[in-house]
Amino acid sequence: MRLDGIHHITCITADAPRNVDFYARALGLRLIKKTVNFDAPDVYHLYYGDERGAPGSILTFFEFPDAAPGCAGAGMIHRLRWRVGSEQSLAFWARRLAREGVELEAGAGEGRLRFRDPEGLGLELAVVDTEDEPLRARAEGVPPEHALLGFDGVRAYGGDREHEHRLLTETMGFQMTGPGAYVLQGGGRHASYSYDEPPSAAGRQGAGTVHHIAWCDRDDEHAAWRDRLLRAGARPTPIIDREYFLSIYFREPRGVLFELATPSPGFAVDEDPAHLGERLCLPPQHEHLRAHLERSLTPLINPRADSPA
Repeated sequence: MRLDGIHHITCITADAPRNVDFYARALGLRLIKKTVNFDAPDVYHLYYGDERGAPGSILTFFEFPDAAPGCAGAGMIHRLRWRVGSEQSLAFWARRLAREGVELEAGAGEGRLRFRDPEGLGLELAVVDTEDEPLRARAEGVPPEHALLGFDGVRAYGGDREHEHRLLTETMGFQMTGPGAYVLQGGGRHASYSYDEPPSAAGRQGAGTVHHIAWCDRDDEHAAWRDRLLRAGARPTPIIDREYFLSIYFREPRGVLFELATPSPGFAVDEDPAHLGERLCLPPQHEHLRAHLERSLTPLINPRADSPA
């Protein structure tokens, strides 16, 4: 069994309208699904990605309107990295981000840009030599050759970086490439997963932090992965139906919340592929709340449709 790279990354926002404006307009991702947190249906769960919402491109946010700003600490992911096609693409993004008032971080080095979203989440764009399929969305003002091309990896905070993570290597198929550095390859997509020394202050979950990362398994191997994790001493949840994929959750030894998610059925199960993200989609167990939610949830401006979403 092999994992096919990153499926999605889920974060927290306190401001859904600003979140949509930044990720769907400024960064040019497609809003592919507007739904609710299945475990707390009075708040949004927003999905962004490429044109079809392919695994490897998907970034999601839970909106908790009263959430205080968070900060990443030990056992938390602190930076997300997307691929771009060239140094010319980095120059395009440097100009575009400057026009948006986004400050670039110093010292990122050749071949990458580092910055933060409006709530402080660490982001990076990097030129990566790969044969993986480019996962791009169409967006006004973003030429196709400069579009984001899907995730390349993440960086987390975790101590004892010299120690091999056997759950990662022996169970999940990552290769250790250096102290605290791992790569997942050999499946449909490759991805990097790296640790940095944690700050002295404890982390705090809140706006601008990562909730979990999901790795993409295969539809016919999902249950077998759960059995494999149990044999390795992990404590995975039962299989959970998330409408657009099946999920298993567990924590890796340094504390980051992992998920394994299937590629199917995908995001076209309740919307036409040409109109993803244009309506509020609810799972069957919450459909009875539609009238209430459509009144109570804040209207969102979808840059693709240029109208309330």
